[in-house]
Amino acid sequence: MRRNQGFQLIELLLVLALAGLTAGFAIPAFVRLSTRFELELASAEVVSALRLARASAVTEGVKVGVKFREQESGLFTFTLYRDGDGDGVLTRDIESEIDPPVGPPRQLHHMGRRIRLGFPLGPAPRDPGNPRRRLPPDPIRFNRSDLASFGPLGGSTAGSIYLTDGLGLLSAIRVFGRTGKVKVLYYDVETEIWD
Repeated sequence: MRRNQGFQLIELLLVLALAGLTAGFAIPAFVRLSTRFELELASAEVVSALRLARASAVTEGVKVGVKFREQESGLFTFTLYRDGDGDGVLTRDIESEIDPPVGPPRQLHHMGRRIRLGFPLGPAPRDPGNPRRRLPPDPIRFNRSDLASFGPLGGSTAGSIYLTDGLGLLSAIRVFGRTGKVKVLYYDVETEIWD
């Protein structure tokens, strides 16, 4: 008696259909997980930039600010600035070159492709400091400025920087004024809770 070796066409089609169905469920989950990982990496880069500014202020004994910018290419950079006239690091002093840069702009490698400054589509997220309020559309908020500034004792301007994939993921990098410490929170769009 002779046995058949191999698959019949119907068996092959069934295996391919099951593989396609499995991939249909797995690929979106993998993409979402991958994007979440990119958001975490971008958030860590922003935290590092803020900590570098704080360390520079303490080491040099002068106020140091950090400014984030989106380049025309879509990439994001940050630059550290030193207080040049004793009134703190101010945007107008940066523009008039009174507050000089500490070094050249540095690229944020995990921002610009899928992750950017901003908020996801849909209703404005709840404020992490007061969940009864919704956030205004400004993704960098340090009082009325988009500049995080640190003093020689390590304190800073309190504020937040928001990063998103534009669809459903959101992180808040929060800087606490007195201590200058930095904390990252992640927002669940469905439950509207920060964690």
